[in-house]
Amino acid sequence: MFFCGAQLLVSYLRPSNIDAAKHSWAILKLLTQRLRQAWPGVKIILRGDSGFCRWKMLRWCERHEVKYLVGLAQNARLKAMLAPRMAQAEVEHQSRQEKVRLFSDLDYAAGTWDVSRRVIAKAEHTEQGSNPRFVVTNLEGGAQALYDEVYCARGEMENRIKEQQLGLFADRTSCHRWWANQFRLLLSSCAYVLVEAIRRLGLHGTELARAQVATIRLKLLKIGTVILRNTRRIRLLFASAYPHQNLFRHVCQRLSSA
Repeated sequence: MFFCGAQLLVSYLRPSNIDAAKHSWAILKLLTQRLRQAWPGVKIILRGDSGFCRWKMLRWCERHEVKYLVGLAQNARLKAMLAPRMAQAEVEHQSRQEKVRLFSDLDYAAGTWDVSRRVIAKAEHTEQGSNPRFVVTNLEGGAQALYDEVYCARGEMENRIKEQQLGLFADRTSCHRWWANQFRLLLSSCAYVLVEAIRRLGLHGTELARAQVATIRLKLLKIGTVILRNTRRIRLLFASAYPHQNLFRHVCQRLSSA
């Protein structure tokens, strides 16, 4: 899934018997072309975990002016390059008895890469021990600022994925055929787009402005209502004890004027 903030851009079900990043490159290409068709001067930054770290994908980004900040799985060579900073972080932790985080810039290339690239390395030591992290990027700026302010914001995207999976059943893939499961994912994605629009347009400024989709479903959609329809209008008859009637009316008015 590709998200831009809270808005879903692409939803694709990957077969389980292929590489985790397969087809991501093609999806990124199509998405980039579409975004630049609509906004020619837009700045695009790809954020992803280490499952998307493939040098051909990074090279495509570099050739097409797409910035990236992608997790990099740790290995013995990266750990050896970061070892002095990790040792320093451990000493400072023992001295201060608190979590210590130190950042470094590394020039690194895996054996299969075409060129070396900038890697931001985080040397962290806590009560639980060392916790090194590595991110490859072509962005300019300080290592800690890029890691904390740009890369770690990827966690919000993870929340949106969990929101769709848990609240709108995007993880239901029990059909025997792949296309049927892909269609279920698309239905879930359409539902997410609709509920996100309700939250963004109809619930702005209300107590549910930042509510999860499961909460919105429970309080505004998953309710017992009698629907009467004729040639002129549609009437919704709520139970007199329904506690969110005013909020429902407010959302309807906001959506009708949007």
